[in-house]
Amino acid sequence: MLLAQISDLHLDGGERATHRATRVMEYLRALPRPVDALLVTGDIADHAAEAEYEEAARILAAPFPVLACPGNHDARPAYRKAFLGEAPGEGPVNRVHLIAGTAVLMCDSTIPGRDEGRLDTETLGWIDTTLGALPDGVPALIAFHQPPVELHHPLPDAGRLEEPELLAGLLDAHPRVVAVLTGHAHTAAASTFAGRPLLVGPAVTWTLRMPWEGADPADRDQPPGIAFHVLGEDRRLTTHFRVVL
Repeated sequence: MLLAQISDLHLDGGERATHRATRVMEYLRALPRPVDALLVTGDIADHAAEAEYEEAARILAAPFPVLACPGNHDARPAYRKAFLGEAPGEGPVNRVHLIAGTAVLMCDSTIPGRDEGRLDTETLGWIDTTLGALPDGVPALIAFHQPPVELHHPLPDAGRLEEPELLAGLLDAHPRVVAVLTGHAHTAAASTFAGRPLLVGPAVTWTLRMPWEGADPADRDQPPGIAFHVLGEDRRLTTHFRVVL
């Protein structure tokens, strides 16, 4: 299975954000071997305006499945109405997709009005039930916005996932979960969580400048980034990071 992952488009109606997201999608649509799905791990809109989500729906239209989850800049009612084409609602937006024999759980880790994340009781219960209902032998990936571990930069670390031990306990009970995928940090990063690979997708809008690289955290000169995740028959996940010039 070949997945692409992008994150943090921050579409705001401006030319820069639109151009960068459009260029990324042109690159993905032109690949000689199409991806099995594209994951978009949050902060699709910058101000959570319906017009931003309508633009996102146009830009992200593709001949392959596009799986998304909200981020801290997104708002559930507008996200549901203008991006998903559903009735507005305040509850968490959780979806499961079966892609090439693998279950991909796109989870809502947002706390309305806050940058920090949390998988609330409803979402944790949904993850547990969804994983438990899968047929034997089906591997799973879990994706959401805020990373559950420290990334060693004060900006994303101030808004990481709260109470990550609740998710870790769930993963202990579900060995079918191969890896955890997140966004939010605006930097491609790799770590571990609950004994699994934790892969943080790079951002489309701007790249995080780490403390040892300079004081200004937002490097707007770097090109948009993409992660490619390859899940082999042995359930080993291999990730390749690329930029789109």
